[in-house]
Amino acid sequence: MNIVFAVVVLGALALVFGLVLAIAAKVFEVKVDPRLPEITECLAGANCGGCGYPGCAGCAEAILAGKAPVNACAPAGAEAAKKIAAIMGVEAVEGEPKVAYVRCNGGTNAKKRFEYRGVNDCIAATKVAAGPLDCAFGCLGFGTCVKACQFGALTIGPNGAAVVDPEKCTDCMACASVCPRHLIVEVPKSKKVHVACANQDKGKAAMEVCSNSCIGCGLCQKECKKDAIHVENGVAVIDYDKCVGCKLCTKVCPRDAISPVATAEEKEKYKAIKKAQAEKAKAAAEAKAAEEAPAK
Repeated sequence: MNIVFAVVVLGALALVFGLVLAIAAKVFEVKVDPRLPEITECLAGANCGGCGYPGCAGCAEAILAGKAPVNACAPAGAEAAKKIAAIMGVEAVEGEPKVAYVRCNGGTNAKKRFEYRGVNDCIAATKVAAGPLDCAFGCLGFGTCVKACQFGALTIGPNGAAVVDPEKCTDCMACASVCPRHLIVEVPKSKKVHVACANQDKGKAAMEVCSNSCIGCGLCQKECKKDAIHVENGVAVIDYDKCVGCKLCTKVCPRDAISPVATAEEKEKYKAIKKAQAEKAKAAAEAKAAEEAPAK
């Protein structure tokens, strides 16, 4: 009898507590916007943090709250941005795809102040006397950006500096957020000519720390027919809205600081063309002067 009574009491208590919990759940229910899971479904799911929010869930919440644009998740791509825009009832922001680019081709060409022996990490290396390189703007080459990339788009190149594979890059820019030298920037994917240096030191100082550094000589600026490259703060900078990819700047750069680096043969051929043009112009000027001479 006592056992039956205990079972009845426990059953009654379970029923009461169940009702209390059900009522509490209803009263304190947090309503979820039905658009949130739809937006989350459109995201890449990589949780790379490149959007600046804590994972894809944080990104979806930011988009829903209007704190982030519909294309905040770069790895998801343009099609996903269009779907999210449709969910949010806004127009999709369209633009040319961009990829990351490392503004350094120094690596083994940069001089070292000491041999670093420690944690194989760029941030850790900068904690030791500001890093082992003489160049304060150079890639340290310990691969912190490589580890941060979840898409296998970065590697350490043969010269010891990080290199981006534009075909694998999703423009999440997680690599840029961990680079202690701030060398990684966004560039239009269609553009192929880039200044592979961020050194802002004066010419002689830059020359002393790296054989590939930009020295701000301005030859590229003078040669460009489209006014697409200028020396700013001691280093050449490309205006991608004007650049047509003619690569003339790469052929006159004496430091091979602009990629794709022109071969010795390409440079010699271009010098010959320039020389022929100069001789032709000089001959034309002399002929004109000779014609005008009798009239004086």
